[in-house]
Amino acid sequence: MTTPFQFAQKVVVIAGGTGGLGNALRIELEAKGCVVITISRSHTSSPTHITADLRSPDAATTAIAEVVARYGSVDIVINAMGVVSFGPINTTSVDTVEELFLTNTFGHIFLMQAALQSVKQGSVLVGISGIIAEQNLPGMSAYGASKAAVHSFNEALGREARRSGIRVIDARPPHTETGLASRAIAGTPPKFPTGLDPAHVARRIVQAIADGETDLPSAAFTP
Repeated sequence: MTTPFQFAQKVVVIAGGTGGLGNALRIELEAKGCVVITISRSHTSSPTHITADLRSPDAATTAIAEVVARYGSVDIVINAMGVVSFGPINTTSVDTVEELFLTNTFGHIFLMQAALQSVKQGSVLVGISGIIAEQNLPGMSAYGASKAAVHSFNEALGREARRSGIRVIDARPPHTETGLASRAIAGTPPKFPTGLDPAHVARRIVQAIADGETDLPSAAFTP
């Protein structure tokens, strides 16, 4: 029988922690007794926030090292950061493609590389690739490819990290009302049906951490 994950006083890092889903995850984990540190490019007055651009591997390493220096450990790392663009690939600029992969893919890889230098047996790493990683869509091809790469990376990372007793969760929630589409770096979003409540998605991810899960396909988020 698997021992339930103990959340009390665990040190959590949430990249993209000031966004819609990141904030919902912070609230959920703080309610369970975790110490939650958010990381984003945004500046806030919170003493538990680190301003960093995780598109840089040095910034990711420095941010994780700062958390360890302050709190003594890192027990859970969740990557909830991301950018999106819309439009056919033949009108998508090179700069847009680069930004999608720098933020969504490279930033995720850099963060997980940095985390692996500090997390210990029993720790959990969470990457949110999203439903787009299961089936890409026209008008979102570059974005979908950047998230599919995250899913593929998480799959291999899970096998590598398991040797050290570290669990990796790949989460692929359906469209969620985080406001990300309204902040697209290029293009105009299509009319999406109403998405999931970020609080619901956050609870499901935290449940997966608690229950020892490693794979959260889109179907796992059905309300």
